Amino acid sequence: MINLALWVRLEAKPGKEAEVEKFLQGGLTAVENEPDTISWYALRLGPTTFGIFDTFHDETGRNAHLSGAVAKALMEKASELLSKPPSIEKIDVLAAKLPEMSQY
Repeated sequence: MINLALWVRLEAKPGKEAEVEKFLQGGLTAVENEPDTISWYALRLGPTTFGIFDTFHDETGRNAHLSGAVAKALMEKASELLSKPPSIEKIDVLAAKLPEMSQY
């Protein structure tokens, strides 16, 4: 069961929106190598606002993700791409529905 999640809100610096989008799209490859990250979504919420939502079975998986390649790269690029530090919220998942992977 999915028990935990992260919600990360990112605000791009003016003129850096395309770079933030490209960075997020590139993060998928790194996250695919994280077996304890159950689902990962890179989102665009508005012209300069982006987000990441990901889910985990347990705290071990969530902590592994927080110290993984995408998190490290994000922190390295934050001052260059973002107008303020990322807002990272730890979330408890109360209920979830995921598709059967055989359907895709």
